[in-house]
Amino acid sequence: MNKREYKTGRDDIDKVIADLAKACHPDDNVDLIEEMLTTIAKLGIESNDRGDMKLINVALKELRYASKIFTSYRDEKKVVVFGSARVRKDSDEYRMAEKLSKLIVENGFKVITGGGPGIMEAGNKGAGRENSFSLNIKLPFEQKHNPYIIGDEKAISFKYFFNRKLFFLKESDATVLFPGGFGTLDEGFENITLVQTGKSKPRPIILIEPPGSQYWNHWFDFVTRVLVESGFISQNDMGLFIRVNTVEKAIDEILQFYKVYHSIRYIGNKTVVRLKSLLSSENIEVLNRKYADILRSGKIELTDSLPAEQKGGEFLDLPRLVMDFNRCDYGKFYEMLRLLNTMRE
Repeated sequence: MNKREYKTGRDDIDKVIADLAKACHPDDNVDLIEEMLTTIAKLGIESNDRGDMKLINVALKELRYASKIFTSYRDEKKVVVFGSARVRKDSDEYRMAEKLSKLIVENGFKVITGGGPGIMEAGNKGAGRENSFSLNIKLPFEQKHNPYIIGDEKAISFKYFFNRKLFFLKESDATVLFPGGFGTLDEGFENITLVQTGKSKPRPIILIEPPGSQYWNHWFDFVTRVLVESGFISQNDMGLFIRVNTVEKAIDEILQFYKVYHSIRYIGNKTVVRLKSLLSSENIEVLNRKYADILRSGKIELTDSLPAEQKGGEFLDLPRLVMDFNRCDYGKFYEMLRLLNTMRE
């Protein structure tokens, strides 16, 4: 079926939009520029609510600016570090966050934080200004960027939480959660929800606390006793995150997650898992035996890049696994990724 044309319904406006889109971006993405301009025009035609217009205007500006900043760093992997803004500098949590950020940078990652004090400050301090991003939120009590990132072009401020949370997930490849308050739990549950529903690309989600702390144990007990036992989530969903109590274990989990697995792409009903190295036919047979129940049809097969990937030049040198994944059992899908990360040709 042909895509329905997205127009304002006014020939004079549609012509101006088409000309402006071509002048702004005369390449393969001109159709998207034209649709965005059409949306703005339709908002002006259809709405007289200034509050709505102000919200959309600010949200769009924030999306544009943050995208501009991150564009130069898209090929570099990043870890987002969450945790309480209220921990003291002499706390075990602060020292762990600083150490984790320092070590993960030494392993080729950059660090994203919320830009404020506490765990966020420790994350930027450990990573260093050159390897840090700060996604701050403008609040009535004016949370400011911490001294280890303030003034840097990679220190971005948001008015809206939804834009900020989008970029935390969109621009990162791993999540580390230290103990924290409502904001930390909100970010943690959103991370888990988005990978559980396939709205975020697969990532390691690490719940970390100092030895002797019971913070994540209490959280884990609630999730198990209330959510799992009540049937609100499945037992397999518990495989979407990992609990650790040392920085070294957290680093190992992140690095292991990307040992063989590279990235994912959905093309029609196919799920394409890109690999850093080939798997043997014996290993693929193991995957088919263990994970046939998460496929809607067919088998897990080794393949070269698909035509849709070739069009965009997407990692054409990498081997792939292609499957008709049901896009539902992500807990078990993560289990499969962890297993294939232990495999070699």
